[in-house]
Amino acid sequence: MSLSLQSPLSSALSSKSSSLQKGGGGGRLRLLSGSLSSNAIFLKLHNPSFPQIRASSLDAGASTELDAVSSFSEIVPDTVVFDDFQKFPPTAATVSSSLLLGICSLPDTIFRSAVDTALADSGCSGLENDALRLSCFANKALVNVGGDLSKMVPGRVSTEVDARLAYDTHGIIRKVHDLLKLYNEIDVPHERLLFKIPSTWQGIEASRLLESEGIQTHLTFVYSFAQAAAAAQAGASVIQIFVGRLRDWSRNHSDDPEIEAALKRGEDPGLALATKAYNYIHKYGYKSKLMAAAVRNKQDLFSLLGVDYIIAPLKVLQSLKESITTPDEKYSFVRRLSSHSAVAYSFSEEELIKWDQLSLASAMGPASVELLAAGLDGYVNQAKRVDELFAKIWPPPNV
Repeated sequence: MSLSLQSPLSSALSSKSSSLQKGGGGGRLRLLSGSLSSNAIFLKLHNPSFPQIRASSLDAGASTELDAVSSFSEIVPDTVVFDDFQKFPPTAATVSSSLLLGICSLPDTIFRSAVDTALADSGCSGLENDALRLSCFANKALVNVGGDLSKMVPGRVSTEVDARLAYDTHGIIRKVHDLLKLYNEIDVPHERLLFKIPSTWQGIEASRLLESEGIQTHLTFVYSFAQAAAAAQAGASVIQIFVGRLRDWSRNHSDDPEIEAALKRGEDPGLALATKAYNYIHKYGYKSKLMAAAVRNKQDLFSLLGVDYIIAPLKVLQSLKESITTPDEKYSFVRRLSSHSAVAYSFSEEELIKWDQLSLASAMGPASVELLAAGLDGYVNQAKRVDELFAKIWPPPNV
């Protein structure tokens, strides 16, 4: 996915194309498809133009559904593939292990030199411990690619923190400090950066400590209200909820109290969680922004209008862009989430506690436990594959 987090956040997706810096070369940007959890932006660029996502050439007085919904929420394009990025350009990006694997699979990409330069780093090469050397290479590669991307997109670059540290608060903090130091060395300001951390208790605590230092964090794999509330209390800059994944889980499983309660109310469990989390954040004045991911269709998107960010797949964006609305129809779109909805939303005393490790563990049901574990397994597998690949190709030729 191409993750759009503008700097500052409130201006996401509204930047002029002239504010972007162009990449070198002469062709086009090719973006490699990836999972929502990967948020990978890819890869062949030669002097592209970056049209605004809401730009449309229509008769006077007419607009598209995309224009209409963009007035309520920041609409973030999911993975942009091949020439489609001209229609839905990335405004920011996430750098991840899956991105590094993709770069290495396409040796003619403009980012391959960023990886090769990392593998030729003398400081990393001089480390005798294999694990430390490979970790150093991975850090360098992530930051080199992230630095290149920061010159191509107007928004923020979110850098994935090694998921093998998901249950190690101090390990996460050390990793973020290491990455931030490398970004500082290549003059990428910290305001342009987010660090993507899994929403384990240890990850949430790391987010709290990092945010207290002014380092902005992006907590992912949030599948329960307890996680969302704890993340908000920690001051995470961005909290990401996967709406569709919760729905998928509910279709094949049962016995999760939070999901069962939503179904009894006749609500979709994923949409219900996003709604509840948004209202909690805004009712009680937390600084976090809520991102709704794994949005599967237009109805999902319409049900979330007003949420801070909606990550929409390309097919949904295309449908929205092709659907014309008249001035009268434009006002039929309804803001579902707002400061008014937040004030009116009721929370139980049990939900308004100060969340800690024990209360979080007790409140997370089977869905959040299983989905968090599955997400972590995927991230860990990708990180291991990067280590294995770097061990095979180091040192790189022709550097």
